[in-house]
Amino acid sequence: MTTFKDLLSKETQTQLKEMGGKSTTKSETDTNGKPTTANIMGKKEVANQVKRLNSDLIDDDKVLFMQAMSGVTPLKHEKSITQKPTKNSNEALFRRANAEGVDNMDNTTLSDMQALLNPVAGEAFLSYKHPTLQNKVFEQLRQGKLRWYDAVDLHGASIDEARNAILTLINNAKKNGETVVKIVHGKGMDAIIKTCVNGWLRQISDVMAFVSAPAKDGGNGAVLVLIKKQKTA
Repeated sequence: MTTFKDLLSKETQTQLKEMGGKSTTKSETDTNGKPTTANIMGKKEVANQVKRLNSDLIDDDKVLFMQAMSGVTPLKHEKSITQKPTKNSNEALFRRANAEGVDNMDNTTLSDMQALLNPVAGEAFLSYKHPTLQNKVFEQLRQGKLRWYDAVDLHGASIDEARNAILTLINNAKKNGETVVKIVHGKGMDAIIKTCVNGWLRQISDVMAFVSAPAKDGGNGAVLVLIKKQKTA
C-alpha cells in the first residue's frame, strides 16, 4: 500500500516533522474578519484529533499530513464528467527525468511545501492564467480547442517522480517548439499529486496557463498546459 510517506519527498518529510512541534492557536484576520494564515496543529492537538476520530486508518503519515494541512481550505470546484485518459510512454519519461535530474532542466527549482500548503480537492476544477496572456487564447485552451502534443500520466508516481516527469515534459516541449501538453494527475482520496501539479505549474515561468481538461481529455483528472512560445534563433 502506498502511504503519504512514500509520496512525499525526503525534504518535505523533514519540513513537516519540524512543523510538528509547533502550534499556532490564533489566526490573523484581514479587515473582513477572514483568516489570512492557517493554524498548524501541534502534536498534542493532532493526538486529540486522532483520539476523537478513533480510527485505525489514522497513522503517522496521516498525522504529518494533518499537521501540514490544518486550517487550510481547499479551493472551490466545479463538477465535471471525467473520462479515463489513455496512458502514454511514461516509463521512458520517468527514466529520462531521473537520468537528467532536476538541476539540469533550466535550473528550475520547485517548492513542494508551497504546493502542499495550498491543497485542492480531488474534484476541483484547476485554472491559472498569466496576466499577459490574451483572454481569447486562454478560452481556447479551456475549451480544448488547442492541440496538445505530448502527455504524461502520473498515476502511481511519487512526488519526486512526478516533479521530474513534469519538468522533463515541459523541457522537451520547449526544445521541440510545442506549446500545449497534457498532464494526467488523477484525483485520489487526498489528491496529493493533483495538489502538487497545481502548485508546481504556477512556479514555472514558461507556463502561461493551465486548466482542467475537457471530459474527453480526462476532465478534472488532468490539466492542459500552455507553454510560452520559444523565440527562434
